[in-house]
Amino acid sequence: MKSRIPVAIFFGGQSSEHEISCLTAQGVLGALDGNLFEAFGVGIAKDGRWVRYTPQQMMSLGPGDAGLPAVNGDGPEAILTHDATNVYLSSREDDHLVDTVEVNVALPLFHGPYGEDGTIQGFFEMIGLPYVGSGVTASAMGMDKQYMKMAFAAAGLPVAPYLVFREETDDAIAAAIAASPMTYPVYVKPARSGSSVGVSRVATANELPAALAEARRHDPKVLVEQGIEGAREIECAVLGPEQGSKSVRTSRPGEIVVHTADRFYDYRAKYLAADVAEVVVPADLDAETTARVQQVAADAFASIGAEGLARVDSFVLEDGSVVLIEINTMPGFTEISAFPQMWRADGVTYPTLITNLIVQALTRQFGVVR
Repeated sequence: MKSRIPVAIFFGGQSSEHEISCLTAQGVLGALDGNLFEAFGVGIAKDGRWVRYTPQQMMSLGPGDAGLPAVNGDGPEAILTHDATNVYLSSREDDHLVDTVEVNVALPLFHGPYGEDGTIQGFFEMIGLPYVGSGVTASAMGMDKQYMKMAFAAAGLPVAPYLVFREETDDAIAAAIAASPMTYPVYVKPARSGSSVGVSRVATANELPAALAEARRHDPKVLVEQGIEGAREIECAVLGPEQGSKSVRTSRPGEIVVHTADRFYDYRAKYLAADVAEVVVPADLDAETTARVQQVAADAFASIGAEGLARVDSFVLEDGSVVLIEINTMPGFTEISAFPQMWRADGVTYPTLITNLIVQALTRQFGVVR
């Protein structure tokens, strides 16, 4: 067997989506082609400590009786070092570095701030370590719903009306909504979070203070967005171009079907209550609407300069028109997540997806030319 490519898998992190990242890491490792790649794990605990993980330890990061998994900060401290040409992963033992291995590519599987937002991507750029996914700017824009929507609008893509607030009082926010074209229901969201963490559906102005307080627990910047009643929530997976091509690839779309009266696809529906919602793949759309969703997804990917992979979420209205919700530059990536499900409908297996992403990372030019 030829020498395998050493891959450092990063997961966990200091965001409210820490546990989902752990689930993603377990799923990706389980599908990693062991004939091509050798995996080394780095879990980032909620307190910021970097911890070395073996593949066996990573495979134990599934949901259990105690709930969702988290990085155990008691393991060996992980250290990345580099010289002019190579990057190395070691464990710290007192004042010595031990178990040092060279790593050729990083797979950052973080969801949310301090990992999906361009921060760790910038670190990888500085030490010269190729990595899977979008670069610094695209990751930052994909994390911040305000700048993401500004990029969509600048590219001529359809977005719902929205307002952004930082230090305004609840009364001032209520007045601004009343003076805007928006009508209730609206959705109140942390501007820089994902997985529907901190998101509330607000049916009346009386519900606004509680929703703002919940959003501010996760981010001082809050986005209020027009709710679109009666629309279908459609997702589309995007992959960067294959070698020799400049065209991104889009999957057949999937539809989020929520079995509750308000049809709100919140954190509980996504991860904690399997009977509340499901992803129907492929979505029951006519050919014209499918093509429209795919084109909007590809255009959204291009508008922020995304690379590698993304999931683009949108609403399809009764007349077949498409309104963008957001782009996710590191979507949930467990075997049952929407992203791999949509590609599976096109005949692309989970292991093939992961191999493709690593190959993209190893063959692209990233950062500033040295």
